Amino acid sequence: MPHESISVFDMFKIGVGPSSSHTLGPWRAALACIEKIKSQASIEDVKSIKVFLYGSLAKTGRGHGTDIAVLMGLCGEDPVTIDVNSINPKIKYIQTQKRLSLAGRNFIEFDTENDIHFLVKDCLSFHPNGLSFLVELNNGDNWCDTYFSIGGGFIVKENQASNQKDQIDLPFPINTADDLLHWCMKGLSISDVVLENECFWRSESATREGILQIWEAMKDCIFRGCKTDGELPGGLEVHRRASALNKKLLNHQSYADFDDWLGLIRKGGQQFNYILDWVSCFALAVNEENAAFGRVVTAPTNGAAGVIPAVLLYYIAFCDGYSEEKIIRFLLTASEVGSIFKKGATISAAMGGCQAEIGVSSAMAAAALTESMGGTQRQSLMAAEIAMEHHLGLTCDPIGGLVQVPCIERNTMGAIKAITASQLALQSSPDFAKVSLDKVIKTMWDTALDMNSKYKETADGGLAINIPISLPEC
Repeated sequence: MPHESISVFDMFKIGVGPSSSHTLGPWRAALACIEKIKSQASIEDVKSIKVFLYGSLAKTGRGHGTDIAVLMGLCGEDPVTIDVNSINPKIKYIQTQKRLSLAGRNFIEFDTENDIHFLVKDCLSFHPNGLSFLVELNNGDNWCDTYFSIGGGFIVKENQASNQKDQIDLPFPINTADDLLHWCMKGLSISDVVLENECFWRSESATREGILQIWEAMKDCIFRGCKTDGELPGGLEVHRRASALNKKLLNHQSYADFDDWLGLIRKGGQQFNYILDWVSCFALAVNEENAAFGRVVTAPTNGAAGVIPAVLLYYIAFCDGYSEEKIIRFLLTASEVGSIFKKGATISAAMGGCQAEIGVSSAMAAAALTESMGGTQRQSLMAAEIAMEHHLGLTCDPIGGLVQVPCIERNTMGAIKAITASQLALQSSPDFAKVSLDKVIKTMWDTALDMNSKYKETADGGLAINIPISLPEC
């Protein structure tokens, strides 16, 4: 069986909310379209572009900002570096002027009402998240390229392999949890194995620096979310709660920066309710930022972006985990567990429901926390299994197609379940475990296949239809 090769930087990507599959993926697909234009012709040769969204991208694309993401990609904007405060003005210009600066170089006529097509009744066979770009050149030539956003910001071009890294033979090839344990039997921790594989692509120093950049983005997102009040965009009238909870837990004490803030949290004590409230606050902060088109890290997706940062900050604040080495190890372990889920099942809610997002992120966090707290390799994978076992069957039914209700609160629950799973695993003997991680991954995929499509990020079932609302037109 060939071994798919996935890097820590594939699982953790810096981007813009609210969805990795519906925002970041289409954004990257639009950038890929721009690169195709550059290789086949030139940006100045383009006369027009039309965009076609299929399946889940069409049904919940407006609430997820798919149209906004595509426009930003066609403008050549980088989701990693763009000033998120510039997005709305750019979109407003395109909508009012009916013209788009393709790759920032060539202005073409573009009417968002007529040139982006939400084909809600059409679904491409390969994956529910399909989109096509019809490019017309000034000389009359045209072509149409189709991409699929398969979850976590990953994109696949129609009839093409997803990633060149898939073909690389790593020192420790891994498809399953059993594969991972096989390599760990050589005396390596999970994070050791992952770091060795990462060094096959780049230097160890570059890997460490990149992971710390991922942590900085997570940290900034939590800190920003804990200081921001107001109502989330989209018309659902959801109010931010992290800021108010942050002020309440700190008794309205002031602080200068992240470290000052963290010091106040640590001084607050180790009471159960206090720690539980902070974990919820951390997760709320991230996903409120995500819902507001803020900068977040896929972990492994945007909709589940709050779980791993919340558990990592729990480890930092309450378990003495504030060192670069510990943070790097935590994220390395988490990424490997996520990649095993991606290989054996899915991390796309459009394919597997919310079990594929919150469930996977909770399993990733549980394994990482367990290794960080001194657990064995088997205990770490046991923690991942426990966390996923209690998310099996979780549906994706966003109200109004927005990544807000129930998505934001689910991140708090996923984080708390991860901590509980880790505590259970640390007090258990994996030798007597009845369910392995590989078995629960297979069960998750079987459940995904059996799940009705209306519970897979379509807003056609569950809370999405039982709480009817009328949202303003985008």
